[in-house]
Amino acid sequence: MKLSFSSVLKASALVAAAVLLAPSDATAQSGGKTLRFIPQSDLRVLDPIWTTGYVVRNHAYMIYDVLFAVDADFNVKPQMAEGYTLSDDKLTYTITLRDGLKWHDGAPVTSADAIASLERWSKKDPFGGTLYQNVASVEKVNDKSFKIVLRKPFPLIMDALAKPSSNVPFIMPERVAKTDANEQIKETIGSGPFRFVAGEWVPGVKAVYAKNTDYVPRKEPPSWGSGGKVVKVDRVEWVTIPDTATAAAALAAGEVDWWEQPPGDLVPLLSRNRDIKVENIDPLGSIGIVRFNHLHPPFNNPKMRQALLHVINQRDYLLGIAGDEKNGKPCMSFFTCGTPMASTVGSEVMSAARSLDKGKALVAESGYKGEKVVVLSATDQPIVHAQALLTTDALKKIGVNAEVAVSDWGTLLNRRANKETNDKGGWNIFHTWWVGTDLANPAVNAPMRGNGERGWFGWSNDEELEKLRTAWFDAPDVAAQKKIAEDIQKRGWEVVPFIPTAQFILPTAFRRNIEGVIIAPVTFLWNVEKK
Repeated sequence: MKLSFSSVLKASALVAAAVLLAPSDATAQSGGKTLRFIPQSDLRVLDPIWTTGYVVRNHAYMIYDVLFAVDADFNVKPQMAEGYTLSDDKLTYTITLRDGLKWHDGAPVTSADAIASLERWSKKDPFGGTLYQNVASVEKVNDKSFKIVLRKPFPLIMDALAKPSSNVPFIMPERVAKTDANEQIKETIGSGPFRFVAGEWVPGVKAVYAKNTDYVPRKEPPSWGSGGKVVKVDRVEWVTIPDTATAAAALAAGEVDWWEQPPGDLVPLLSRNRDIKVENIDPLGSIGIVRFNHLHPPFNNPKMRQALLHVINQRDYLLGIAGDEKNGKPCMSFFTCGTPMASTVGSEVMSAARSLDKGKALVAESGYKGEKVVVLSATDQPIVHAQALLTTDALKKIGVNAEVAVSDWGTLLNRRANKETNDKGGWNIFHTWWVGTDLANPAVNAPMRGNGERGWFGWSNDEELEKLRTAWFDAPDVAAQKKIAEDIQKRGWEVVPFIPTAQFILPTAFRRNIEGVIIAPVTFLWNVEKK
């Protein structure tokens, strides 16, 4: 029997690191029904299908809802859906929406909205795209029901529809979902537990969300993205504070209530404050990556990509990202370490002793002519900036004319979509990170695709990777899937679609008067209460 994606996750959940909370003398408290939250970066993009950026994903969870969701035990649960039925031949899934679903403008949510939203999602998300390759038709039954008719059975369909992280199959109004998937939506209206207050959105300053008083939560308790999304504050303000020392002071003074992602070097200081909790809310950890632009020189040549394998030291990246080796570990796998599809097959090229001479030799063999290499970075995103500085230094050591192009994270998210050359605003390398669920296997691992310009930013093109990924979906059992995943690993070290830099945990920090924080790989703000 095939292994479902939810089974993969259930089998591979990592033990969360315990964080000791030490007291100190800070006293200030904030009150009222407004939750003030420092997001991981500034919000400048609003379309969670156009980009995989996590700050955009988190924004989308505030205002949109999903048909199905994964709970903390990695089971798929109905969310906007009341449920579904499956035909005897396992080809037709009929999905019915639950009662009480309304858009923020008061109009009812219909099956036409769901159909259009899933279609747009499938054009950007690798898992969704594979599902839709097996879809014969998606048909409206009535305003509350629709059916997905498959060409052949696809056992992972519900896992795809319940995908918890980027890209998430959020449901949008039909008129919005008909926007070309390669263009950003112009209207931000959802049916979820919060309303986006567009008139108060000031990029670089704040984004505001108001409680959706018309939202009808499910009756089940919240668990990851599933269950009852009960909003216990009237208003949430996302406050942008790029300077980490200022952000730490604001949290200590009670001027803000929650800092989503404090840098590792400030975690010990925050932990000593008796009024602050520092916790790891991501049980699977995250993976940092170096992503190349495969369209243009010099990294369209695999030898240039291979060169970095000989000079990158994951322990350096771990320290740069997490501040302490106890907050993570090296991970010589393209699939999340600790999960069934993870493997170190072929990783000797990276785990062996570093060799500047080998790196320099590969650069010379590539025919590199000294052209400028642009490494994108975001100074308001420490995880990204630390990696960018380390990679730029490594490139310079092997004779590459590399420079860092700094901006904020929101600007980087826009620039990385540019397929032009550097002189036209393009780029050569950027860094990011993925939560463990997003790299766990070939179904969801977007940067491991080889589908060229139809793929994720960087546009890696390799027919062999695509053939192996298709074979993984068709494998008859877990052992066969594991073997194919190892073959993907081997090919990955040859063509280097990206480089994993480290596996780490991301602590979060909030005032002790904040209760109801959901332990999950995504930051959810429902169920959160301010005492």
